[in-house]
Amino acid sequence: MSSNAPLILVDGSSYLYRAFHALPDLRTADKRPTGAVRGVLAMLRRQRKDYPDSPLVVVFDAKGKTFRDEMFPEYKAQRPPMPDDLREQIEPLHNAIDAMGLPRIVIEGVEADDVIGTLAVQAAAEGREVIISTGDKDMAQLVRPGVTLVNTMNDSVLDVDGVKQKFGIGPDLIIDFLALMGDKVDNIPGVPGVGEKTALALLQNLGGLDAIYADLDAIAPLGFRGSKTLAAKMEQHRDAAEMSYKLATIKTDVALEQGPADLQNREPDREKLIELYRSLEFRGWLDELLREAGGDTTASGEGASAAPEVERNYEIVTDEAHLDAWLKTLREAELFAFDTETTSLNYMEARIVGVSFCAEPGVAAYVPFGHDYMGAPVQLPQELVLEKLKPLLEDPSCKKVGQNLKYDSHVLANYDIALNGIAADTMLESYVLDSTATRHDMDSLALKYLGESTIHFEDIAGKGAKQLMFNQIELEKAGPYAAEDADITLRLHRELAPRLAAEDGPQEVFERIELPLLPVLARVERNGARVDASMLKAQSQELSVKMAELQQKAFELAGEEFNLASTKQLGAILFEKLGLPVIKKTPKGAPSTAEPVLQELAHDYKLPAVIMQYRGMAKLQNTYTDKLPLMINPVTGRVHTSYHQAVAATGRLSSSDPNLQNIPIRTAEGRRIRQAFVPEPGHKLLAADYSQIELRIMAHLSGDAGLIRAFAEGADIHRATAAEVFQVPLEAVEDEQRRRAKAINFGLIYGMSAFGLAKQLDIPRADAQEYIDRYFARYPGVLEYMERTRKQAAEDGYVETLFGRRLYLPDINSRNGMRRQGAERTAINAPMQGTAADIIKLAMIAVDQWLQESGAPARIILQVHDELVLEVEEQALEEVRGRVVALMQDAAELAVPLIVDADVGKNWDEAH
Repeated sequence: MSSNAPLILVDGSSYLYRAFHALPDLRTADKRPTGAVRGVLAMLRRQRKDYPDSPLVVVFDAKGKTFRDEMFPEYKAQRPPMPDDLREQIEPLHNAIDAMGLPRIVIEGVEADDVIGTLAVQAAAEGREVIISTGDKDMAQLVRPGVTLVNTMNDSVLDVDGVKQKFGIGPDLIIDFLALMGDKVDNIPGVPGVGEKTALALLQNLGGLDAIYADLDAIAPLGFRGSKTLAAKMEQHRDAAEMSYKLATIKTDVALEQGPADLQNREPDREKLIELYRSLEFRGWLDELLREAGGDTTASGEGASAAPEVERNYEIVTDEAHLDAWLKTLREAELFAFDTETTSLNYMEARIVGVSFCAEPGVAAYVPFGHDYMGAPVQLPQELVLEKLKPLLEDPSCKKVGQNLKYDSHVLANYDIALNGIAADTMLESYVLDSTATRHDMDSLALKYLGESTIHFEDIAGKGAKQLMFNQIELEKAGPYAAEDADITLRLHRELAPRLAAEDGPQEVFERIELPLLPVLARVERNGARVDASMLKAQSQELSVKMAELQQKAFELAGEEFNLASTKQLGAILFEKLGLPVIKKTPKGAPSTAEPVLQELAHDYKLPAVIMQYRGMAKLQNTYTDKLPLMINPVTGRVHTSYHQAVAATGRLSSSDPNLQNIPIRTAEGRRIRQAFVPEPGHKLLAADYSQIELRIMAHLSGDAGLIRAFAEGADIHRATAAEVFQVPLEAVEDEQRRRAKAINFGLIYGMSAFGLAKQLDIPRADAQEYIDRYFARYPGVLEYMERTRKQAAEDGYVETLFGRRLYLPDINSRNGMRRQGAERTAINAPMQGTAADIIKLAMIAVDQWLQESGAPARIILQVHDELVLEVEEQALEEVRGRVVALMQDAAELAVPLIVDADVGKNWDEAH
């Protein structure tokens, strides 16, 4: 530490409370709260980075009473007791600060403010600069030349001029300010009737408390509201004002064992920090520490994985005898981990550079055959390696585990190798175990479940534009990286499989749904979808014309030209020039021009509506009409998306490169894009879609007799709901009533409030509440389900789908009302959305199995939400349609019938 560097004094207690109330309710896997600890440590890490040469001293309040309580027993008396979730975080925070090597001070009988004040005054007297890091306004009284306040929560800095600008008075009058106003938080009484404006008027015109009491007659002529009667009040409450002054004064003469010069940062205790970060599941910081330590540190602690330390023995196989020995080991193994290293993430284009294996923890091999950098060592021929591997990889009796094996199966298919014997996939094991606990990539899983930092690809390949492809990486670096992938995968499986086996529901979801779906999705992706590039090109040109027209219209409405894509310019036009109402602001305080804001403004103003139309068309053009033709594979002539099993918390599949699940269906332009999805000659597209599946699942889960009866009778559920809510005969329901009932049906299963429904239907909130009340009166089982689900979610921390998929809700017991209510809405909807996701996955498995076994001339080419799209030879259409509908309807047994609508067309839009 430099003796000339500023002394940084951190108000630990202030930041602990602020972090607890401001940050998300973070918890470990065993539900220990960690959000406040993380918030304070993040602030300390930042301070250490900002002031690398400075001592960083963290001061906390001591337990028990202080001298202020003896002076005034009611001091802070109204404060609620410390929440248990906060109390639980104090010890781990203190331990972490100690392990960071930072001085931590707690002095009984005084507050942290007093310790900080004493150190600040002492250091300033020695001519040393002091920075006080706090969010407490009372500390402004300590500001003087050389003593500055910094609040890292909002990045504010207060020096003497800053205090004057913020409070309207200098630091020398802050105590008087607090004495006059009082402080509700600390229960400092102040003078009744004196608020901020009155206090400032007194202090700015008359001076401090002593000066005011020396000339009370000077108050009345000041002329502010109440000034004529204030002198009497001041006299009446003089004792309270003087007591308040004493209570608000920060003590600057606390007896301390160490002075500013004695307080120095020590070297961090890395082993202790690693143990703490593991226990608290601060994976990013843990990764940072482990990587600094070379990745071989294996400190254990409470909450750390029970995975044993493993000695690593990695081999690079470059001769045939060595390869044969490994193949023999793998054939004899009960299960082995397998991984490919390739030239691309695009599974249709990727070429294999090498493969890695592991049959026992710590013992792994990498077989390179595609490294082609200058001076690359002699490797086995690719043809030889793949010829020897093919029987092993295709043998279903040889059990394999991998991390995202769908990708590896694609890459092997590029070499005419069919990967069989998939016994497990660690990405899917982690995802099914808890979809929200972590990301499910290997590096994140290794940190969470093994407590180890892996070699990252950037470590061996570099970053950015100069990043190497795997075939360009030296074998000395590539070998350990690739072998580690297989080793970590096997060890993860050994850690995750028992955890999964201990949970009946998640285990069944893994074995019945997710693992069998893996090869099905690989086939669907490989089938691809045929698109008409010329049709998309024509539509792109049409969109350009329409966008130009909309742009001109926007210019006319704005009265000037501007960049429609610039949020800054748009904001200036809408809110400064046209004076439209500001509905919402960005985090930086500027008026928001986000889509929900424009939607609301579009009800009353033309320009926002035009902007929304323009944005919608620009998105279609950029995402689809321009991009899709470029994504057509030159070999297959098709577009090949990637379906992701381990992304959405509810179990729904997501799609990328391209994302085929977000093509709008309600606009003519969106439907035009679907018209470009066409079958090959002699085929048609068959689109099979579940009808109102989430509402049917709601009927099943709630057991509501009215809903079940309506579905059993085959009624139009929205019309039936309208009849109930609007109290009219079924045949008399009008279209507008049906539309409103539809909004109620879908809104309620997404947890929509009366406010949200009123906004959607553009009706008074009272009317919306009346609709909701009538709905629950007619369908009481739905209300009971919602209340039951909220309660169960709060008790268990998760909800389940019909098939046992668990959906964890980290914020369900959050002290933050908005987060808790959001989690409650998710708790109600997630079982329906998750069950729907499970059903469509089971349907895909069943349809795929029938197609494989029957040899029917059809293939699944798309899965979008509740819909399967197949490409079918024309002469087999009726047989395939009938079989697909039956299989999808039989995918689950509910209390109401599952209905599938299946249509045929010469393009996707026509079939939908």
